Amino acid sequence: MQWLKKTDLKQLILILASLSMLVTVFNMFYASAVVHRKSLMDGTLQHNAGYADKLAQTIEVLLAQAQQELIFTAIMLGNRWQEQASVDELVDKLYAQNSLFNSIYVSDAGGNVSAASINARDLVGSQLVEGEYGLALQQQRAWVSAPFICRMGNLVTMLTAPVFDTEGSYLGYVSASFYLQHNNVLQRLIGQHYQQDGSYIYIIDNKKRLLYHLDSNRIGEQVETNPILDLVLSGNPGSGQVINSKGVSMLAGYAHIPLVDWGLVAQSPTEAVLQKHYSVMRKVMLQSLPISITLLLAIWLFSGLIARPLRLLAVNAMRLTQRTSIGDVKEIPAWFHEAEQLRKAMLFGLERMHDKVDQLQHDVDIDPLTGLNNRRVLAPQLAIWQRNKTAFCALMLDIDHFKKINDEFGHGAGDSVLQELGHLLLQSSRGNDVSIRMGGEEFLILMDSCNMEVGERVAERLRCRVMEHEFKDVGQVTISIGVATWPDGYATPEDCVRRADEMLYRAKDSGRNRVCSHRQCIS
Repeated sequence: MQWLKKTDLKQLILILASLSMLVTVFNMFYASAVVHRKSLMDGTLQHNAGYADKLAQTIEVLLAQAQQELIFTAIMLGNRWQEQASVDELVDKLYAQNSLFNSIYVSDAGGNVSAASINARDLVGSQLVEGEYGLALQQQRAWVSAPFICRMGNLVTMLTAPVFDTEGSYLGYVSASFYLQHNNVLQRLIGQHYQQDGSYIYIIDNKKRLLYHLDSNRIGEQVETNPILDLVLSGNPGSGQVINSKGVSMLAGYAHIPLVDWGLVAQSPTEAVLQKHYSVMRKVMLQSLPISITLLLAIWLFSGLIARPLRLLAVNAMRLTQRTSIGDVKEIPAWFHEAEQLRKAMLFGLERMHDKVDQLQHDVDIDPLTGLNNRRVLAPQLAIWQRNKTAFCALMLDIDHFKKINDEFGHGAGDSVLQELGHLLLQSSRGNDVSIRMGGEEFLILMDSCNMEVGERVAERLRCRVMEHEFKDVGQVTISIGVATWPDGYATPEDCVRRADEMLYRAKDSGRNRVCSHRQCIS
């Protein structure tokens, strides 16, 4: 420590202040990196979990509706069992109106096929009693088979509904199959969810066989090494970081489809998420570097400050991460020119560092493409309204035929449409409305203190405005909107948002370019 006796005050101040600033900047950068990385990882897990749960619910509803159509057809068949022309007509009608089914046939109680859809007419006259066909005969109830290889060599799942006559006697059953390796509405629904960053979705049955996968060659493959599959089939949605069967680290969200006892997994490569994190932190470092260098030079220039103001500044330099430090530095009695300049330099650095932290938090909550809120703000906002018992209206909207826009005009034009729609939403919203991009082409508007009548009117006005707007490069674009209000009988605000999502699907199923609520559909 003898060297301290030979060091003058200016040198000591320079050493102390420089080290303090460097440590503080490093600590700020490190803390920001840790927070940002965790936020991205947790956000991706939460997004994938919500995404998987929503898609699983959609598939569940799709299959349940298909089963109800099949049951209704079975009731009609019971009244016309002896009229072969009527039986054929009912089968053809069901095949034409439901895009999920790849083939349909009618069997009597002995397994003899009496009618079939146009693509399965060669089954008429044959007897189906083996394997899953035999189980279908035994059920005598609405039933969903396990995936199996049918007589035509396709991997299929079969929905059946029993046929009874007016006296309750079992006549046979009607069966509708959808192929797991061929084109149908289920394949198209799931196939929309591949992302450029390597995120994708796959589905397994209760035997851990792949029923859907980005790589179609893997369909039917037995997967045993993925530790998340047991959780997927447990029935509870969730998320976690796992190593998949190919040895790749993934951030996975999963959900169960009860009707068919399938598991759905939405996952993103961990490396892709980390690359986004590294890119942001590099930008922060490059933008902070000039400021840090400037501050170090300022400390060197003002190292001749008198002891007391410098001591106070040094003390506060150790507390740069605290918001109160800005006010403390302003209160330092810098009674000579040099102390005043150093105080200004430190205040400048403090404000810029806190601005950077604030900007990072802003980037976490804002969708970079549209400038709207992203889905991370949804849960906190709903929690506030639920705690304050604030009534609100949820408008869930989706761009019609957005995939067609991307296919015809390119993804750049698609991004431009999303940006323009985001501007329209902001222009059409009140100051206290919350506009959120939920993902892809789906958006949500939350309007507090709004009833159903006002919500429907606002939604219809927005629909017309979008329809009349001339979008750059693509021309006219339409949207479909689902409307729901809270409380309105819902247990939680999240239930209201899910109801608005259901109404959105109703609007799209009703022909698109319309507004639907539980009361009506407007077009």
